[in-house]
This record gives sequence, structure tokens and C-alpha cells, in this order.
Amino acid sequence: MGIIWGLILGAIEGFIASYIMKEKSGTLKNILLGVGGGFVGGLVFKVLGLTASGLFGSLIVSVVGACICIWLGRKLI
Repeated sequence: MGIIWGLILGAIEGFIASYIMKEKSGTLKNILLGVGGGFVGGLVFKVLGLTASGLFGSLIVSVVGACICIWLGRKLI
């Protein structure tokens, strides 16, 4: 059940980031953005010395990370 919950949250986080960055993407890309964004956001927040706790905190970190991933993707392509 944890993997399914993680994929659902990843899709939601990726969708929010795609909406913020005005990126057209499908469900699979949203899931990947959300999961990857959680990793990137966690690293960025750790480097900055910031912490987030709880479901809402992890949602914010993942959305910020996913936005960073979208931005980097646009710069590299």
C-alpha cells in the first residue's frame, strides 16, 4: 500500500508543479516529476538548512523540487 500511496502523491505533486510551471505532461511524467521532485527538493532544502515535516511539508518540498526539475529540463533542452 505504501508504494501505491507514494505514486498517487507523486502524481499529485507532479500535477501541481506542471500547473505552476505551465508544462503540458501526462500522468506518467507527473508521477516521475513528483517522485524525482521529492528527491531534488529534499536535497535543496537540506543544503539550504531548511526542514519540512508532515504530509503538507513533504508536498511543498516535492512540488518545489519538481518545479526545479522542470526548469532544469527546459534549460537543458
